[in-house]
Amino acid sequence: MARFQLLPAENRFFDWFEKGSTNLLFIAGSLQDLLDNYERLESKIRTISDAERQGDFISHEIQDLLVKTLITPFDQEDIRALYQSIDDVVDVIEQAAILLRLYKIEQPTESARQMAAIIVACAEEINIAMPLLRDKKHFGVIPTHLREVHRLENEADTIRRNALEELVANHRDDWFEFMRWKEVYQLLERAANMCEDIADVLQTVLVKNG
Repeated sequence: MARFQLLPAENRFFDWFEKGSTNLLFIAGSLQDLLDNYERLESKIRTISDAERQGDFISHEIQDLLVKTLITPFDQEDIRALYQSIDDVVDVIEQAAILLRLYKIEQPTESARQMAAIIVACAEEINIAMPLLRDKKHFGVIPTHLREVHRLENEADTIRRNALEELVANHRDDWFEFMRWKEVYQLLERAANMCEDIADVLQTVLVKNG
């Protein structure tokens, strides 16, 4: 049930959420560029790490605003869940990029590239949906984007499963090759899965405030 209130809510939360989703899209696109154009790794990973720090800054600003705000646009627990879920995806994307360098990956696999493209597609849907939170008259459009995130996450899970089957079939005797790619695939799939977590939080916000 929508809440009744006499005083206006603090709308700067929407500004920060939109900055967060834009930053998520940027870091996802940076990961895709890293995998599609596998060169200048140090520079590209540094760009990704800079975006991760920007995500931390956005999260801290939302936390500070939350402490100072009496009237929030929706429940404080949902605000916390939303910024934390965005930050989680950003963190995992950075971890995946760093793992490529740590494990000295010579060339990305097609499966890794496909999963990175799915993460970008998820981030695009979230970035489109986020500004729609500002006005309830747009709430009816948001579920279309959330359903697409769920569909994309299922696709990422299928790619990861097939990629692991390929590893078992072709690299079961090469422990290092098997383990390094298994970890990379798991992180990429986790990023897609955490995009679905963002969609779930947005759905909760719609149900409570629509």
